[in-house]
Amino acid sequence: MNERAIRVLEFDKIREMLIHYAGSTLGRIRAGELMPAATLEEADLLQMQAEDATKRIDRKGSLSFGGIGDIGESLVRLEHGGCLTAPELLRIGAILNATQRVKQYGTTGTRGEDAPQDTLTERFDLLETLPELCREINRCILSEEEIADDASAGLRSVRRKIKAANDKIHERMASILAQASQQGLLQDALITQRDGRYCLPYKSEYKNQVAGMIHDQSATGSTSFIEPMEVVKLNNELRELAIAEQEEIQKVLAGLSELVAQTGTGLR
Repeated sequence: MNERAIRVLEFDKIREMLIHYAGSTLGRIRAGELMPAATLEEADLLQMQAEDATKRIDRKGSLSFGGIGDIGESLVRLEHGGCLTAPELLRIGAILNATQRVKQYGTTGTRGEDAPQDTLTERFDLLETLPELCREINRCILSEEEIADDASAGLRSVRRKIKAANDKIHERMASILAQASQQGLLQDALITQRDGRYCLPYKSEYKNQVAGMIHDQSATGSTSFIEPMEVVKLNNELRELAIAEQEEIQKVLAGLSELVAQTGTGLR
């Protein structure tokens, strides 16, 4: 069909309406690319599918496509041996969750029985839910910034060591803080951090009396943030553990990426 006919039929306005109601970014893109059917047979099939979709909605309510996003770039990076980030894996997990929901909607009736066969049945049957991959992503990644402790034995172990190291540092810092506070050396009676190192806010006039490393100074110059020498070794250990934690997280992400690459052919 030529552009003039499409314009006369105001098909572009129909597309705009459909784009407005689409439930996902990819759905809106697909809606914007729609063209009128090329043959009467194709038009008849599309009409039957629309009628069957309406009957399904009447029986079970509207179908939500929330969580379906574009993961094309992530899949391309996987094909080239790349490692996906936590946000990318979450997006893949969201698609898998949505696929399970859509599949259940399309294949089960209102009381859990098999859904009646119609022109949409084949489309729902073709959906691959990949439940094992979905469970693994949901288990390991809690949010874009948080990987679960139990994502791997190595990560669980290093985080236990981080907690123990933090507890030891806080115990020692609390003792130093109490003593320095009694002597009137502190600007505030609190433990703080500078560049990931635990420090105390000493009054700057006493900084030369304190055995430790100066990491920062307040804007007014009245406060010096000093890492007591007694906790330098502990802070070093904590920094090493933080690096080990990131290495373990990367192993988890690499493992999940490999799992997607091996089992996620249905995503393509």
